[in-house]
Amino acid sequence: MEPKKPIILVIDDEESIRDSCFQIIVKDGYQAETAQNGTEGLEKIRNVHPDMVLVDLKMPGKSGYEVLEELRTINPHIIPVVITGYGTVDSAVEAMKRGAFDFIQKPFTPEELRKIIRRSLERRKLIQEAETLRLEKKILEENFITMVSHQLRSPLVAVQQYFEVILGGMAGQVEAKQEHMLIRAGERVKALLNLINDWLDMARMNSGEIADNLHPLSIKKLLIKLIDFFRPMIQKENISLKMDLIQDDPLVLGDKEALEQVFSNLISNAIKYNRSKGTAAIFIKKEEKSVVIEVQDTGIGIAPEHLPFIFDQFYRVNRKEGQKTKGTGLGLSIAKKIVEAHKGTIRAKSKPGKGSTFTVTLPKAEAGKGANPLGQDQTSSD
Repeated sequence: MEPKKPIILVIDDEESIRDSCFQIIVKDGYQAETAQNGTEGLEKIRNVHPDMVLVDLKMPGKSGYEVLEELRTINPHIIPVVITGYGTVDSAVEAMKRGAFDFIQKPFTPEELRKIIRRSLERRKLIQEAETLRLEKKILEENFITMVSHQLRSPLVAVQQYFEVILGGMAGQVEAKQEHMLIRAGERVKALLNLINDWLDMARMNSGEIADNLHPLSIKKLLIKLIDFFRPMIQKENISLKMDLIQDDPLVLGDKEALEQVFSNLISNAIKYNRSKGTAAIFIKKEEKSVVIEVQDTGIGIAPEHLPFIFDQFYRVNRKEGQKTKGTGLGLSIAKKIVEAHKGTIRAKSKPGKGSTFTVTLPKAEAGKGANPLGQDQTSSD
């Protein structure tokens, strides 16, 4: 099949410009279309779907600037080039700020027109290739997520369940040496499942689903719920807990499950990487347009050379003396993606030997009509 010829649309109120451009474009093997004003040009853009548009800035009725503005909403992948009169470079610069790829000044030669057409169509080709790669990447990611979920995660869950059945003695007596080996194998399976689950969370963060599921909710009640969940772990690790959750209850605009994941990660780290008889502290501070949550610990801290990288994927730091690094290195990276999806920020500061503070800032929200802030019917704020 013969490849489709690129379509070039010329919008100009001067008939001589339209005719001369038409002749050059057709002679060079492209398909040419013309329009004598902005309104007609926009109609042809909608119907003909050109690859490139040459548009005069100064025309009666709808100007070239207005055509540029509307062109971006019709199809941002069309390459616009503006035609300007002699000595109007400022106008061309203004047009490029509005989305024009380039400009050509009247009077121009056939060769000047050919050069700008070649550059513009090359740009169009690069945009199309980039879009194709983006779509292929998206399909690959979606297929890979499905494959990981069903072909990797599901069998591992089944293996984990078999280990539990055997260790529980439901398949016969297990000798001490066998039990030790099965426990070690089960720990490896669990670690692999944690990695897969974290990777799936990371992949889903890239889908933009969080931004479509934001509602006013009580961050105070969310934190109280999490603190109750972590109390056994706090007692086991011999950690003191300090809370300052302020008297009122400012709402944030958020996704409940996603924010639970963020603060579960931060609170868990504040406990795991703390000192024996250390302190974990959680504070809520209210600002004019945001709510600030701080999670502090009195652990050994993070060395300055590691601090800039702790939110990177798979980056792990030994933060407890004599302790082998555990985890997938994705927890803080996932937390950062979630917070940024909420139009918020997360940052960390730390001093070796003193501990670390993680600060999350989220946009404040007022409870709108029909809003159901988290915990309003199930958890006391005191």
